[in-house]
Amino acid sequence: MLQAELKSKIRKLWDKFWSGGISNPLQAIEQISYLIFMKKLEDKDILDEQNASLKGIKFRSIFMGHENCKWSEWSQERSDKILSHVRDVVFPFMRGLGGENSHYSTYMKDATFSLPTASLLIEAVSIINDLHIKEQNQDTQGDIYEYLLSELQSAGKNGQFRTPRHIIKMMVELANPQLGDRVLDPACGTAGFLVNVYEHILKTNQKSGVSTLTPQKKKILDEESLYGYDIDRTMVRIAVMNLMMHGITNPKIVGEDTLSKRYNEKGVYDIILANPPFKGSINESEKSDELTISTSKTELLFLELMYNCLSIGGRCAVIVPDGVLFGNSNAHKSIRRLLLEKCRLDAIISMPSGVFKPYAGVSTAVLYFTKGESTENVWFYDMEADGLSLDDKRNEIDKNDIPDILESFEKRNKEDNRDRVKKHFFVPIEEIKSNDWDLSINKYRQEKHEEVIYRSSKEIIKEAKKEVKELLEGFEDLEKIL
Repeated sequence: MLQAELKSKIRKLWDKFWSGGISNPLQAIEQISYLIFMKKLEDKDILDEQNASLKGIKFRSIFMGHENCKWSEWSQERSDKILSHVRDVVFPFMRGLGGENSHYSTYMKDATFSLPTASLLIEAVSIINDLHIKEQNQDTQGDIYEYLLSELQSAGKNGQFRTPRHIIKMMVELANPQLGDRVLDPACGTAGFLVNVYEHILKTNQKSGVSTLTPQKKKILDEESLYGYDIDRTMVRIAVMNLMMHGITNPKIVGEDTLSKRYNEKGVYDIILANPPFKGSINESEKSDELTISTSKTELLFLELMYNCLSIGGRCAVIVPDGVLFGNSNAHKSIRRLLLEKCRLDAIISMPSGVFKPYAGVSTAVLYFTKGESTENVWFYDMEADGLSLDDKRNEIDKNDIPDILESFEKRNKEDNRDRVKKHFFVPIEEIKSNDWDLSINKYRQEKHEEVIYRSSKEIIKEAKKEVKELLEGFEDLEKIL
């Protein structure tokens, strides 16, 4: 979590953009992203040069022939020149990175640098310098960007809620992606899941803090592992920059509606991680012919899409609204039956309604399933706390079920999970079938009834007699006085 000082500086940056005439939060985050990206380009270039020097290999700077595009150079320009220089020189250079045929250049073609005044640019540069992004570790850099994204007040439209970073990490650890896995997020937003997959694989391929990945393996991770789609072109650009900021030179992010006829990838991916839109709907004429469930509800269609996209043995961790678990429509029952009969539904983690605050108080769950096997038992977990308060402030608290979720899930087949009073337990598929495919935890969890021990009747009568006797004696004493 970010320190209050860093949060204050980010809040100040937002306020400057607002007062400077950029009141659309999506436009603001896009422009701020461009500036942070410009700074990170030079920071990364310096780091790459140092690493090349240590390894004794030749280094070629991305700024070769474009030295005036370095942050340290142009940020010192005079106030009457800085805006035009960034708009006409630096931004076109940045927009052209990655090569002509890269996904990056494709979605940066229509990008524009729209800061209206030199004074706003100078103030923004000053605040970004104060963030000391270069000196921060990778996690803190990610937190800075995540906190910027958290200010997107337009989030929540069409069910597009930002996924909290710690929930993403929990889901990534559940899926445990390995080097060589092809990983998809079909509604990737700002690419939070893909960034965390990348970091997870890097972390699990280290020895004493040093990467064990050969250049060939690193190339597989960078170029053949992470794939994202989103319908919003602005989100695509932010996602691309987010991945590039984390070291992926040519991110595979595509602007496309994965529910439409224009998308068709069957049995391609080893892992899918997603938090797809909850409240959206798609026009029937636009819906992919591969989607057979009769509904326009995107939360149901995305589940069928993910099933289609997974290879046999492929794994998926996805956030769904609670209604998916118990909805009575034929479409709801059909998707649950698909997950139970054609997949091994490994886990349902019920999350508290405050997880998505301040955007929404919707109740959600994480589904984790494996394609190609039928389900025997479903493992349920009732998450009561995620380490943050469940109000709009979302402050840190001591209570956090996530470590126990990960540990208990790992041990689920070695422990007794029959006691339904506990936070986690198994429910056999036969029982779920008999309950009309209902997957809500409240259908199966048993309330804990504490035994109340009452005193015997004789003891109560004896005590009552004593009290009456004392009361009568008190009246007698009162009569003597009168």
